[in-house]
Amino acid sequence: MSATQSKGQPLPFTVAGMSMRDLLAAGEAAVLVSTPPRAPEPDLSETAEDHREAA
Repeated sequence: MSATQSKGQPLPFTVAGMSMRDLLAAGEAAVLVSTPPRAPEPDLSETAEDHREAA
C-alpha cells in the first residue's frame, strides 16, 4: 500500500452533479422557507391621530 492510499486520510466529500453555488443556494432557500414570517408591526398612525384629537 502506498502513502497516498493510507487509511489515515479521509476522502474529500463530493456530490456528483451539483456545484458549490447550487448547494449554497439550496441552503439559503431552505433557511428562508423554514423561517416563520415576521409579526405585523403595530399600526401607530391610529394612536397618533387619537392623541391629536384628545389634545
